[in-house]
Formats: sequence, structure tokens, C-alpha cells
Amino acid sequence: MAFIKSNNVDLYYEETGKGTPIIFVHEFAGDYRSWEQQVKFFSKNYKTITYNARGFPPSEVPKNVESYSQDLALEDLINVIKELSIGPCHVVGLSMGGFAALYIGMKYPELTRSIVVAGCGYGSVIEQQENFRKEALEVARRFRTEEMNNFGKVYTAGPTRVQLERKNPAEYKKFVTHFLEHSSEGCALTMEGLQSARPSIYEFENELSKMTVPTMILTGDEDEPCLEPGLFLKRTISTSALVTFPNAGHLINLEEPDMFNLIVQDFINQVDKGIWPKRDERSKSNSALLGENS
Repeated sequence: MAFIKSNNVDLYYEETGKGTPIIFVHEFAGDYRSWEQQVKFFSKNYKTITYNARGFPPSEVPKNVESYSQDLALEDLINVIKELSIGPCHVVGLSMGGFAALYIGMKYPELTRSIVVAGCGYGSVIEQQENFRKEALEVARRFRTEEMNNFGKVYTAGPTRVQLERKNPAEYKKFVTHFLEHSSEGCALTMEGLQSARPSIYEFENELSKMTVPTMILTGDEDEPCLEPGLFLKRTISTSALVTFPNAGHLINLEEPDMFNLIVQDFINQVDKGIWPKRDERSKSNSALLGENS
């Protein structure tokens, strides 16, 4: 098993294939195995890297909540890239991993070729933020007080995950099985220290408006917490595109792996060829029919 140290925490990683590097960053209910179908597809032509976040065995599970935060999640991603000498690389993140991808593109663009921000935005809509934080802390409490085999099944049956069960029961069963192998303590600490406490992406409007990293925003059209944030990111980042997956929830890389892979592949191809565009300012108008000089 291969590990690197990040802030004295051991992080497990896997590396497959050769070529331009792509690093995949998993969501809260996933781990490095969540990217199996992406690694199989991309490792034919790229070097693919997956790793487990702190709190997700076989990565180390620090025992204090202060060891979990959005800033530390970003530092872990940076340290994996630096330790493996793969920067600048393409960064693909889902949900918790999507936030990390967005942050690295915003704060450390020199380490990236592009970013894919998928299923990103939970807890960001200001009107819903306080309720999200309360729910996250309640979820953390239940991870601490209930058996993982019981509450894990409740958590993985949430309203943005049932779509996978409908589309692919076997893949959903595997997803649940993998989640039940996670550390209940790591889940509780991650939910409390990172998920419940991270700032809204709306707070970074000024920084995002200056971002020039090529950005692909992906969201399922039934992933309600991510729809408004996805539109916000598209409208704010001038080098971004937005793709919405039809009849899809949160786990779009598992629900629609072929669509996910082809969209990301086409995006990366354009970036690597140097033809990914910046939005034409003339397309930003209060008028639906007439330009500024009409």
C-alpha cells in the first residue's frame, strides 16, 4: 500500500497509467474506489491518481475535530500533487472533492491544468446554510451514537442518491457496501469539522470572478442543493462551462459513467490543445434580444 504524509497524516493513494496526470478527489460518501470507472477509462492515456481523504481508511483517522476542515482538505490535495510531482495536473472532484477542486483552482492555479467541479454547492445557498449546518451536526452525532451498519444505510439512501439505486441497483449496492466499510469516527469528524463549517461559495464571488483556470461544472438536475450554486459558478467564472445531467442525482460519475467520462475527456482535450475558451463579454447582457450597442 502506498502512502504520503500531509501535515503528519498518512494518506493512501493509488497511481495507474502513464501520461498527463489527472487526480480524482472523492465525495464524503465515497473513497478512492468511487473512481473505478473513471480510472479504467482514463488510465489508458493518462496517469490517474486517486487517494483517500483523511478520516477515510486506509488513510489515517486523526482523533480530534481540529484536524478536519476545508483548508486542511485543500492542503491535503496540494500535498498529494506536490509529493507525487504531478503538477500542474487536471483535477476532478465530486462534492466534498468538488469543493477542493474549486479551491485549488481559485487559490493555487499554478498547480492545475484544469478543474472539474462536480456536485458542488451543499450548504452554500445562504437561505439554506443554517439548516444545512444543523443537519450536518446531527448527522455527525448519529455517526457517533449509532451503528455504522444501521445509520450508514440511512445516509446512503438520501434524496440525491436514490437515483443511482433506480438506474443501477448493483452499482448502488456496491456503493453502500463500500460506505459501510468507512470509519464511523472519521465520518463524524469530517462531517463536523469540514462539512458543517465550510464557507459558502458565494462568499468567494470576487476571487472566482478573477479565476482563469479552465473549469467544467457538472451537476445532476435532481441534485437540488447544487443547482443554484452551479449556475452561480457558471455566471461568475469566465472560463467555465456548465453541464446538467438529466434525471440525475449526486453520484453522477456512478450514475452516468459514460456521459461523465466523455464530457471530461472532451473538456481535457480542449484544454490540452489550448482551445478552451473564455466567455465573450458580449454574451453578458440584461437583454435577451439586443446587444449593448443596438
